[in-house]
Amino acid sequence: MTQSNLAITYSRLGRIEEAARIEDEVYSKHVRFFGEENRNTLVAASNYASSLIRLQRFEEAKPLLRRTMPMTRRVFGENHEFTLKIRWCLAVALYKDPGATLGDLRKAVATFEEIEPTARRVLGSAHPDATAIGFHLENSRAALSDRERA
Repeated sequence: MTQSNLAITYSRLGRIEEAARIEDEVYSKHVRFFGEENRNTLVAASNYASSLIRLQRFEEAKPLLRRTMPMTRRVFGENHEFTLKIRWCLAVALYKDPGATLGDLRKAVATFEEIEPTARRVLGSAHPDATAIGFHLENSRAALSDRERA
């Protein structure tokens, strides 16, 4: 818990590399002690993946998110905020990756189109995460449109 709080503090101070290093340690320890499908382990995975995305380390974030997503769905359920966050993070990693394929961009747009109404219903339209998902939906659509024109 203390390490997670320290990582949050580092992140808010703009020290994202240090935050990601700590979040990686927290996630690894949770996996070792509690297993991959433990609720706290899945939250730690989500936090670590978010830092990787902020650092634009998409190739590291994508396998973690893909591995974590089915477990998050089983443990939390399809409409839980952590399930939405894992799906949201993967979609961001897909469309923001400079090496994104047309398929990656289409998958990101489809994911955002699926989770945006759920986020608004579950979290409320004014919730920052619901707003952010809508923002990424528009940006991913623009990225897809640009790629299709090219």
